[in-house]
Amino acid sequence: YTSDTATAFNSVTHICRDVNYGWLLRYMHANGASMFFICLYLHVGRGLYYGSYTYTETWNMGVFLLFAVMATAFMGYVLPWGQMSFWGATVITNLLSAIPYIGTDIVE
Repeated sequence: YTSDTATAFNSVTHICRDVNYGWLLRYMHANGASMFFICLYLHVGRGLYYGSYTYTETWNMGVFLLFAVMATAFMGYVLPWGQMSFWGATVITNLLSAIPYIGTDIVE
């Protein structure tokens, strides 16, 4: 994999088409990440159901970790730098501009 925006997509395409079982590795990684998020959301739902939010320190740390994992997943989504990645990054960064007072500074 190369992290240059000009060659990232071609690098991922090479892995999927030319490397032995590269397609399998990529799709197992993508589906594994999706399953991780399903488990994460089930865990949050369980915490809501059982009232774990009453333990504020633990709950706040869990919410922080949720946002950290979501930010990491977003970076992984953008890494191939295909059309979906580009427009996904564009939409998310434009959503950040809706934050009052600091949103436009974050986007710039």
